[in-house]
Amino acid sequence: MERFTISSAFAGAVLGLSSLCLASAWTPGGAPGSAGAPGRAGGWRLGEPARYENLTIFPVLSGESARTAGFVTLDEALSSGEAVISEQGGEGLHRTRDGRPVPMPEYQSGASVNQLVLINRGKRPLVLLAGELVSGGKQDRIIAKDRIVGPGERPLPLDVFCVEHGRWSSGTQFAAAKIMVHPSVREKAAVDQKQEQVWDAVRSGTTAQSESGIAGAAPPALSMRRIEGAMASEAPTQSYAKVYNSRAVGVPIDTFVEEIQKRFERATANLKGERVVGVVVAYGGEVAWSDIFASPELFDHYWTKLLRSYAIEALARPQTKEEASLDDAREFLRPLAGQERTESVPGVYRWREVTSGRYAEIELEALQPAQLTLHRLMIHRTS
Repeated sequence: MERFTISSAFAGAVLGLSSLCLASAWTPGGAPGSAGAPGRAGGWRLGEPARYENLTIFPVLSGESARTAGFVTLDEALSSGEAVISEQGGEGLHRTRDGRPVPMPEYQSGASVNQLVLINRGKRPLVLLAGELVSGGKQDRIIAKDRIVGPGERPLPLDVFCVEHGRWSSGTQFAAAKIMVHPSVREKAAVDQKQEQVWDAVRSGTTAQSESGIAGAAPPALSMRRIEGAMASEAPTQSYAKVYNSRAVGVPIDTFVEEIQKRFERATANLKGERVVGVVVAYGGEVAWSDIFASPELFDHYWTKLLRSYAIEALARPQTKEEASLDDAREFLRPLAGQERTESVPGVYRWREVTSGRYAEIELEALQPAQLTLHRLMIHRTS
């Protein structure tokens, strides 16, 4: 049974997060997040950024690493068969890997747009991040929020959002898509938690308006008109995976990704005693997003699809010559003081969200097999 609590969080009182020094004296000696939190890696440091057009990516570096091999990611679990996702009422979840029948809960009376059924039949806790796409079933969906699913074979309800409007047919089980939706869509899933807003973000490309009026800013390469054209000609079911590819929209997304990847590799090529555990992302002069993980290995699992998501967002935003600075990125990572909401499954995970104005901070903490914060997400909300 999940437990939900709501409380207020203020500066200096949020799990001791004020111990994170992000000013110019910020060094690897400090704790990344909460002071003395079990399983936390060593302190973070921001490296030199990789810049390309209106996108700037600051590497988040650490000299220490938590042990995360005891966890499995969604793409890994779906590809190996350790996890199975199906529509409610689907036949695909009625048996385990060795053929034993699994009793299906009463909530599986019929398929639902915003809820699927998942079995983690592996031996490791399964990590799910908001915005990860699973393809198949009656419609492609994205995970609604960060969470961890403990090992075992008991089917459980999984909250999702649809990103394939117009199809509701065929298929029961889902496959790994190896796609993370771009930040405007991911934000609407992770924070707003409303299907209509998720769809608005898919159709518009970006929900950011902050730079549209900047003098000298060029219009976005990935415009709403191009997206609508892709939906009409290349993706009649408005599938996210089909809409946001280079051929469909006529925008060189792959070229953009390759160029920023090269620059990021150069920026992180000569590290000594440190590795990349996350990134801070800016569009023009606006620091907008950050994904930070407990270990370099966990970051590596997500990096390819995260990078593509950041590139799509950059192409959908106005092109401006403004650039975010290292100090801007440091300031962005300061812990928030605001309204706090938590959810937890005892012995499995704890999810925590703090919102303050247009900013949101989300942390996913594992409780087993070790207590550590697996993922920290910072968002400058677009609306």
